[in-house]
Amino acid sequence: MATQQNNGQEQDLNHLRKVRREKLAELQANGQNPFEITKYDVTHHSQEVKDNFDELEGKHVVLAGRMMSKRVMGKASFCNVQDLQGNIQSYVARDSIGEEEYKAFKKMDIGDIVGLEGEVFKTKTGEISIHASAVKLLSKSLQILPEKFHGLTNTDTRYRQRYVDLIMNPEVKDTFIKRSKILTAIRKYLGNEGFMEVETPMLVQNAGGAAARPFETHFNALNEDLKLRISLELYLKRLIVGGLERVYEIGRVFRNEGLDTRHNPEFTLMELYQAYTDYHGMMDLTENLYRFVAQEVLGTTQIVYKGIEMDLGKPFERITMVDAVKKYAGVDWNEVETLEQARELAKAHNLEFEERHKKGDILNLFFEEYVEEHLLQPTFVMDHPVEISPLTKKKPENPDYVERFEFFMNGWEMANAYSELNDPIDQRERFKAQEELLAQGDDEANTTDEDFMNALEIGMPPTGGIGFGIDRMCMLLTGAEAIRDVLLFPTMKTLNDVNKKNDVKSKATEEVKAEPEKIDFSKVKIEPLFEEMVDFDTFSKSDFRAVKVKECVAVPKSKKLLQFTLDDGTGTDRTILSGIHSFYEPEELVGKTLIAITNLPPRAMMGIDSCGMLLSAIHEEEGEEKLHLLMVDDHIPAGAKLY
Repeated sequence: MATQQNNGQEQDLNHLRKVRREKLAELQANGQNPFEITKYDVTHHSQEVKDNFDELEGKHVVLAGRMMSKRVMGKASFCNVQDLQGNIQSYVARDSIGEEEYKAFKKMDIGDIVGLEGEVFKTKTGEISIHASAVKLLSKSLQILPEKFHGLTNTDTRYRQRYVDLIMNPEVKDTFIKRSKILTAIRKYLGNEGFMEVETPMLVQNAGGAAARPFETHFNALNEDLKLRISLELYLKRLIVGGLERVYEIGRVFRNEGLDTRHNPEFTLMELYQAYTDYHGMMDLTENLYRFVAQEVLGTTQIVYKGIEMDLGKPFERITMVDAVKKYAGVDWNEVETLEQARELAKAHNLEFEERHKKGDILNLFFEEYVEEHLLQPTFVMDHPVEISPLTKKKPENPDYVERFEFFMNGWEMANAYSELNDPIDQRERFKAQEELLAQGDDEANTTDEDFMNALEIGMPPTGGIGFGIDRMCMLLTGAEAIRDVLLFPTMKTLNDVNKKNDVKSKATEEVKAEPEKIDFSKVKIEPLFEEMVDFDTFSKSDFRAVKVKECVAVPKSKKLLQFTLDDGTGTDRTILSGIHSFYEPEELVGKTLIAITNLPPRAMMGIDSCGMLLSAIHEEEGEEKLHLLMVDDHIPAGAKLY
């Protein structure tokens, strides 16, 4: 039944698209091809008209935008036009624009780009409108916009077709306008502080400056393998060596890692370096920068994110990593003297560690497990162990730790800063230790950058440096729940039934849906059916429910587990962990409707209670296990019971 309904809807849409193309052909045949228009002189935008109504009432204005609605009533009609600033109503009368023009107006479609001119007035109901003297078709829309009242709500479609998302969801446009203002405010603040904006290479021989797997590519002209940068650090420090005392770059970096609500493989990073200061100077800069940007963009230093109030106007908390672990985990790392003691503590607290992990690595595991989630208010976590900080100056009084801080808000790392290491002998030893880790299988470890080493030997002044995650900053200041909500074009997995060259349906829009794909099951092996019957009483006690995926993230320190936040219809989020990361990326599953058993006792996995089980179908194909989550029609509401 659902298949027949979907086919019927697709045929209806194909008919509507066909009608639009016929209208275009008629216009072209009559010498009125809208695609030949090259310009249209606009004098005002919608919100500008509304804000200045007292001055503009009765005045002639010219606007342009997309027609979002049209109500035809004989000799007079209303339409609504949306532009950059919002939308405005227009009264279109036959006697005002002319009989032929009115006929042409009636043939225009929702989604068409139109030019509108006329006088500003207010209707009897008090709505500021334009009394049109002319309506001109500037561009013909050949596709169908989502239905007005339901809009575009499917998150996957919203991210893939951001252009439609911007049209249908005003709050999305507002988010990206704010993002632009945030970047402008950052540049304004740093410019006032004497910083110089620069650009450094994206294609590099040595992707250093961070712990991450790079993307690799090949440059044909030089017949060399290159990498996409994972950081901006090593080139910016070269500029400090060269005498540019305050430099910064805002740019894309690329890390070959997973996708979730806070990670995208390409993201915007800002790094800045200031000669003759240290990490305390970077803390002061961070406080002042965040306050300035919030005040400039939002008009306040107090923000609320998912119900949590954060005050950027107060001094930010400053705490060492050792003190933070003592405060939230109850473990005093000052009393841990040996690696063996550290390992025993990790085992006692059920923390998984690897053989290569040293004492400082295990301290960081405690911090990630017990501390991060508590750092909701702006907090600087200082003095990290040397093992996890290969580019940072050691603390003179305690060389096991370095002059580094991470800035946290909402439990997220927002920035990472150092008193930069400028001792070339020490730096070479750190690179050597990183290469040993690389040999042991750590594919995120750095390798020695000889040109950077040469720069350090020329001499770099004492320097403070910091890297800011611009996307997370935008999330907090705009209220966005996922990083993809602040990226205009986030990375998405290619759809199965599309032309992979451009990720759109490969069939012509007028064609009816093709026959279902024929699948060869001849090489598939499945387990035999149970020979013993499960008694009905046991089966009937399992509560099978439809659940909606609100959020899905990879569980830190686990290669298999995904953590689902689910709507099960009760009004309270349900958490279920599932070991399916090798089959699915988290971003694929957000918004899907799955089937779960919801009355199983909680089971602790990686320190997280998993409350239920998601159902999957498993088979074997040519000796390899395959898994498919059971996904059902999105029309089924959360909490619907299966019988």
